[in-house]
Amino acid sequence: MALGRCEFVDSRLRRYPPDRASAVSYGQAGENALRFPHLAHRSAAVHKLHSTAATSRIDFDSGKGETFNRLQLLAYSSRNLSKRLEPSQFFMGNPSFLAHQRRLEEGHGRSNCQTLFGMSAIPTDVYIRLMLDGAATASFDPLFFKTIETAGVLAPFQRLGARLPIALDGTEHFCSRKIHCPRCLRRKRSHGGTEYFHSFLGATIVAPGHQQVLPLPPEFIVPQDGAEKQDCERNPAFGNACVPQPNAWNATKRWLERHGPTVACLRPVFLGNDLFACQPIAEAIGQVGGNFILTCKPSSHKTIAEYIHGAELEEHRETTVTRGKRTTTIYRWMSAVPLRATDDALAVNWFSIEIQNSKGKRTYYNSFVTDLEVTAATVAELGACGRARWKIENETFNVLKTGGYNLEHNFGHGKETLASVLVVLNLLAFALHTAARLAVLAWREAVIARGATYRFFEHLRTLTVYVVFQDWDHLLRSIAAAAIRPP
Repeated sequence: MALGRCEFVDSRLRRYPPDRASAVSYGQAGENALRFPHLAHRSAAVHKLHSTAATSRIDFDSGKGETFNRLQLLAYSSRNLSKRLEPSQFFMGNPSFLAHQRRLEEGHGRSNCQTLFGMSAIPTDVYIRLMLDGAATASFDPLFFKTIETAGVLAPFQRLGARLPIALDGTEHFCSRKIHCPRCLRRKRSHGGTEYFHSFLGATIVAPGHQQVLPLPPEFIVPQDGAEKQDCERNPAFGNACVPQPNAWNATKRWLERHGPTVACLRPVFLGNDLFACQPIAEAIGQVGGNFILTCKPSSHKTIAEYIHGAELEEHRETTVTRGKRTTTIYRWMSAVPLRATDDALAVNWFSIEIQNSKGKRTYYNSFVTDLEVTAATVAELGACGRARWKIENETFNVLKTGGYNLEHNFGHGKETLASVLVVLNLLAFALHTAARLAVLAWREAVIARGATYRFFEHLRTLTVYVVFQDWDHLLRSIAAAAIRPP
């Protein structure tokens, strides 16, 4: 059964297959240089491969039936890509996946690396880290967008007249007082110590009332050029990460410049917290053909607060009864409000949401700014989309950190880009899992049969340790039936 495969121009792994006997502890640069002389000095071709995504091409083999036409996106790792970039460990949710497959190969003459991922040889962890350190994270961007092109993936997320909500937010994925690299951010602690950490701006496709989320390529926060000392003021947009506000803005602008034109055809509506509700970000979103719904706190937007104070606001009320409890939602809005106190201020539409219980007590309040028209017919859906920005924190970052993906685990820091590349592979695995759940019937049936997603992955990890499956259909049918079925 042919699966989707990506072929990359570079073929170093075919020329230099990994040598298990030469594995040494990562970080022993001198020994690694002796054992891997072809990696001691990267050639011009290697630099070209790592510096741009244009050096790769994606060729998908045709499959049979719905399952494998869709699973071609899941098996994005081919004979070259799997060995060079090693996404299979993240995809299978098993850090020991390669070690188990080596034992299977020794006993059976083949492994699931070969049958499921098209790998002709199984590399060592040391070799994988050496190959990844220095790779450009942008090389993986086309795989994210290839994932969302799968039929049936984006339709459940569309809101506001076939628009696509994309939430922006930041998080920290690495922190240490000893391990660091030139790309690390720094912060001073009260006791005088220095912490080194990595953060990134995430972008996730979300939708109110929809349980799934779909991450897009991240943009990593990097020290500003020439800024040796960082004024690390605590930034609410980045959780516990201490990221300077200009860095966060610059990362957002870079993400929009790089990916805005790609997603423009999807009619994106960008969602963000109060940090993003500023003129530079709003203008950057408009320049790439997007719209926005951004949280707007009165304490940080005094111009707007003064403008609407005492003004007559339009109002719309909705009352619902859920399980015998009555809830009243009050929407208020005003159009053409200046975003800041300057002559060139951008005019935005402001609206607020207030929720009261049956006794008239306020249980929720928030306000937003948007460039979309606010009317009695649209304000409720605008509010629901604005509140859905929380999904990037609760259903993306929290799942990645606590749901088995181990985003904050140090799989390897490296000297160049290794830490960032491993984060990208983690996000890509999450995106592919979501796409499979939405678009691959056999995958969805296997998850439902096991009753919970984590149980599905338990079966996925356990079965592939002991059994070599002929293809993905064989594996998924076995998980659904809770029995090893003949191929």
